[in-house]
Amino acid sequence: MKKITIAVGSQRGPKLNAVTEALKSFSAALAHDTQFEVVGVEAESGVSHTPASRDELMRGARQRAEALQERARQGGAAWQYFVGLEGGLDVAYEGLSADEILRHSGLQQNRHRLVFLESWAYVSDGARGHYGRSGSIELPDALAHEVLENGVELSAAIDRFAGAVGIRDAQGAWGVLSNNFITRQEAFRVAVIAAFAPFYNMKLYRA
Repeated sequence: MKKITIAVGSQRGPKLNAVTEALKSFSAALAHDTQFEVVGVEAESGVSHTPASRDELMRGARQRAEALQERARQGGAAWQYFVGLEGGLDVAYEGLSADEILRHSGLQQNRHRLVFLESWAYVSDGARGHYGRSGSIELPDALAHEVLENGVELSAAIDRFAGAVGIRDAQGAWGVLSNNFITRQEAFRVAVIAAFAPFYNMKLYRA
């Protein structure tokens, strides 16, 4: 039986467990008669601790995966897939597209700001890479203000709001906001399944 090793740019339990659980859904479609191994390796994202835009979330996920690829090249690690996971915020204004905001910086004034929590994944086989993301959940205004205006990292802010410690290594902000109907692990699991789709559904994506 052959073996495929998937390197994940983190050693945090929710992220590693998300990849392991995602594999249970599509591993047979990805490769038959194969043993899969998930290894966690710390990798820098190159973005802020709490990304505050979709672009930053995508860059963070991609750069974690690219850091793993570089580490494999330098150290000779036999990893077949490289997974970068990034969670953070995406900001929108009701009635405005992202393009309108970029072209007219003052348009967002007097518009209701919406701040969403999202989880992103980027998966590469060393030759090509693809993105996937979870759904979105809206942050309460007070929590969004604490992070975006007061500069408090989301992990610290959510601990304070929930009156607990170490939430990001447990249910995450997702769990707090959804009353544990969706956890951080589950959000990343969905993102990983989506990002791997071009690899396990290759016939469709290469058509």
